[in-house]
Amino acid sequence: MLKIRLQRVGRKNDPSFRLVVTEHTNAAKKSGRFAEILGSYDARHGEPVIKAERVNHWLSMGAQPSVTAHNLLIRTGVLKAKTKNPLPKKTPLRPEATEGQAAIKEELPKEEVADKVVEEVTPVETI
Repeated sequence: MLKIRLQRVGRKNDPSFRLVVTEHTNAAKKSGRFAEILGSYDARHGEPVIKAERVNHWLSMGAQPSVTAHNLLIRTGVLKAKTKNPLPKKTPLRPEATEGQAAIKEELPKEEVADKVVEEVTPVETI
């Protein structure tokens, strides 16, 4: 599957990128293999330079843009769509409460929840 993605070409502490079409299995960093350079983007000094007609050609051929490239193409006006969130979804910090605990907490105020939980505990016999 072909991907349209950014390939970093800048020096250390000077990020600049190429917008390239490449096979999705090629490494983004060390592989110099790509089908075509579609543009460039200097992250520190200005607007991206993108060949819009070539991007549309590759999109019509079935190439899929990465999330960052997709947002960059929208910002430059090549694509008309909504931006995507590149960050992963948040996971809950604690596991969800069981159904019984959730029902007790919804019905009773905090003081009564503590009493209810204590009443439900059965004593353990010692040998």
